[in-house]
Amino acid sequence: MSLTRERDGRKWRIGAQDDVRWIFDKTQSTREIVSAIPPVFAAYATLVLPHSLGAEAKERHHRGVVSVLEAHSEAEPWWLGYLDTGVSEIVFPGVPMVRNHVGWDYVLVEAGPEQAAGWRPDPLEHRGPLPDLIFPANRSWLFSTLWDDDWSCIGGSEELISDFENHPAFQYPSDPGPRVGRVSLGEDATPPGHTSY
Repeated sequence: MSLTRERDGRKWRIGAQDDVRWIFDKTQSTREIVSAIPPVFAAYATLVLPHSLGAEAKERHHRGVVSVLEAHSEAEPWWLGYLDTGVSEIVFPGVPMVRNHVGWDYVLVEAGPEQAAGWRPDPLEHRGPLPDLIFPANRSWLFSTLWDDDWSCIGGSEELISDFENHPAFQYPSDPGPRVGRVSLGEDATPPGHTSY
């Protein structure tokens, strides 16, 4: 029987380790994209977080992420993972957590785009309010932001990655450098000018 918790007047299913095994069993500690995304997708990219671009750009960034992901989703729930950092909101405290390959704990809940965009206040200045892990029930894409990175990793179809590359939410006249960078399996996924820990 599935564990549920109540919020916003309805019950939400809390995820278990089996719901993320497809991710955590195939990721590894490395500077490659497979540190966050299993090697099961057609295309991969990184998306630099807008931590130095002001509140308006940050809000545009977060709305853009949800918009692109939603455009590549069928009418199905999303799994939202909130990393337990000790300082950020995990949305459902006290529930069993899932653990990734390096021992980080996440609260995993089955919800959707609206909850991804609105459940958590901005936990840290540079990371924003989005969950640290997002994927649809059919596992057609995965969006992951690791605790010690200032970028997100994305895996999905060629069309999904192309939509991230071309979306106006990730293009800033004041910061013309690329915010979205395609990454191939086997190469360092660290965006130029950033540091991987």
